[in-house]
Amino acid sequence: MQMKKRQYFLSLLLCMMLIAATALFTTGCNGTDTPPSGANSTQQTNVSQLGEGSMKFDFTVVDKEGTETTFEIHTDKETVGEALLEVGLIAGEDSQYGLYVKTVNGITADYDKDGVYWAFYINDEYALTGVDSTKITEGEHYSFKVE
Repeated sequence: MQMKKRQYFLSLLLCMMLIAATALFTTGCNGTDTPPSGANSTQQTNVSQLGEGSMKFDFTVVDKEGTETTFEIHTDKETVGEALLEVGLIAGEDSQYGLYVKTVNGITADYDKDGVYWAFYINDEYALTGVDSTKITEGEHYSFKVE
């Protein structure tokens, strides 16, 4: 009887170890070489330099999928909107509130059609001014994100 209990206990222990090893193996090997992406993850590309001028600022575009494209803008214009229009990164319509940006870096986001829009950010905070009335301040980072 003692032998059967020992054999049962060893079989049970071996079975639990196999289950644990299988669980660790299947969760640790998902077949990709890159870490999994979460809801807030982003992919960043190389920084492209656009324009000519004595002032420069960083500008990032974040699309629907969270992919970031970063630019270093050189300009002699006074506002962010003028500089981005000059290098062809934004397009939109004039409205009573200023420039309504619908296209950024060739990607169109139209609230009337898609329910999404381009949100303008200054130093990762939602801007309180429009892109066409925001004066360029060196050292500040500007971005548009689809929301």
